[in-house]
Amino acid sequence: MSLLSFLDREHTVARPGFSRWMVPPAALCVHLCIGQAYAFSVFNLPMTRLLGLTQSAPGDWKLTDLGWIFSIAIFVLGFSAAIFGRWVEEGGPRKAMFTAACCWAGGFFVSAFGVSIHQLWLVYLGYGLLGGIGLGIGYISPVSTLIKWFPDRPGMATGMAIMGFGGGAFIASPLSVWLMSVFRTSHHIGVAPTFAVLGAVYFVFMIVGSIIVRVPAPGWKPEGYVEPEQTKKLITRNDVFVYDAIKTPQFWLIWWVLCLNVTAGIGVLGQASAMSQEMFPGRVTPVAAAGFVGLMSLFNMGGRFGWASISDYIGRRNTYFVFMLLGIALYCTVPYMGRIGSVSGFVICFLIIISMYGGGFSTVPAYLKDMFGTRYVGAIHGWLITAWSMAGIFGPVLINYIREYNVTHGVPKAHAYNVTMYIMAGLLVIGFICNFFVKAVDARYHMKADDPRGSNPQTANATAPAAARA
Repeated sequence: MSLLSFLDREHTVARPGFSRWMVPPAALCVHLCIGQAYAFSVFNLPMTRLLGLTQSAPGDWKLTDLGWIFSIAIFVLGFSAAIFGRWVEEGGPRKAMFTAACCWAGGFFVSAFGVSIHQLWLVYLGYGLLGGIGLGIGYISPVSTLIKWFPDRPGMATGMAIMGFGGGAFIASPLSVWLMSVFRTSHHIGVAPTFAVLGAVYFVFMIVGSIIVRVPAPGWKPEGYVEPEQTKKLITRNDVFVYDAIKTPQFWLIWWVLCLNVTAGIGVLGQASAMSQEMFPGRVTPVAAAGFVGLMSLFNMGGRFGWASISDYIGRRNTYFVFMLLGIALYCTVPYMGRIGSVSGFVICFLIIISMYGGGFSTVPAYLKDMFGTRYVGAIHGWLITAWSMAGIFGPVLINYIREYNVTHGVPKAHAYNVTMYIMAGLLVIGFICNFFVKAVDARYHMKADDPRGSNPQTANATAPAAARA
């Protein structure tokens, strides 16, 4: 038996007495680490002064060039999740988490080398490509496992893990700033050694998560669990093969629901500081704007757990109806708050909007489980995450370019975002319509009992231990 066989799915099957409540912390070990992606902007300004140290010098990198690092990483996140989704599902969470740790940490190490020799393409390759693969695999690695351990509360379970992705920046941002201050000398600004340390720290924590994680024994159910009725809240008892799922109208309707919800939120998230200062000139200071961004991050994180947990009671489809209807009302209210000069009203609107932005991410895995079953939900989720990649382009473009167009055509900066807010509301109207047409998957897509695609050679030969403790 090879050393790496420890990573195989059959070696992660839970033994009797294993508590399913150990799995969410294992998932958090991964998601809190890869959630650093939301804090990468703390490196942007320091990396424009790698040569000049105190200010940019000839040959230093430009912010516009550095902005591509995060964009590449998010784009690769979506498409690596799609490409490797089936492999993650069949190989098991431990192998996926280990691979994600190697790619994510390796991305930091390659980037550290790129910074040290001042080669931006190496940072694109490291953090953008290699790190992006780690992001994609790491993001989806625990989803299917959590849903299998918590069939009674799938929304809450995925919400706990994906909450970590939203909250990872709270740890990474101050840690990165502190490390750069520790490593800063008269000769370098401290970015390269900070990358190296972060890579090592994240590797250790992600490996811990991969060691802790377990999959339930075949046929395991929580004590006292009764499967819901077939028609209740569009919850199916049948499984759909991943490549059949992406042929269904339901998949693409949910794809657009997620894409439009994220598009409406991600542009605002990236421009919250500038928007608050420009809509309320002289009243919102840069310090207050920074506090507003931090508060939004808290609501982003809290919304991932809160809304996903609520969806266990009102249903996933109804939860997205709330996102769309409430979002439409709030986006239409923001320009009014600007006109009457209500900073508090503006803040409340966007805090709720961002909570629903986060909630959209954490609720969708359970939505997919309801529609397509549990067998390939991780792989299907991987394909759906491409909606995030697209939204990462659509949202900032809508916010930035429409604002720029308005300002260049004489619209005061305080009102330059009004048209964008109404467009965002319009996008959510389309999202509402898409969600309305989501119905139960046609039976012709359901996997049959003797379908060879439904068997996993790794688990088929594994001995099924007694049921684990709920």
